[in-house]
Amino acid sequence: MALTKLERRSRIRMRIRKKINGTAEAPRLAVYRSNKQIYVQVVNDLKGETILSASSKEKDIAAQTGIKKIEQAKLVGKLLAAKCKEKGIEKVVFDRSGYKYHGRVKSLADAAREGGLKF
Repeated sequence: MALTKLERRSRIRMRIRKKINGTAEAPRLAVYRSNKQIYVQVVNDLKGETILSASSKEKDIAAQTGIKKIEQAKLVGKLLAAKCKEKGIEKVVFDRSGYKYHGRVKSLADAAREGGLKF
């Protein structure tokens, strides 16, 4: 029987997480994409702590009405890069969480790279 979309994404996510691990020097940049929002966390897996996070629900991004979701993702990527600069994080490991590297995920990653993050 064929896998559902969620089962397929879960399998891909586990396959990715076997190989990707965030450390203090290069924390993991984890992406979660819902139908309306996009969320990003920078995680140190060795300590099991979230260093910082950003999402499209933050006041300065949510206040902008009428923008497309891809534009929202770009703003979240720029915001994340700025927060990482404040914390002194320059290098991260990108975890797309089973989503295709396309659309909102790609625009977020590109904006974070433009902001100065290396991955």
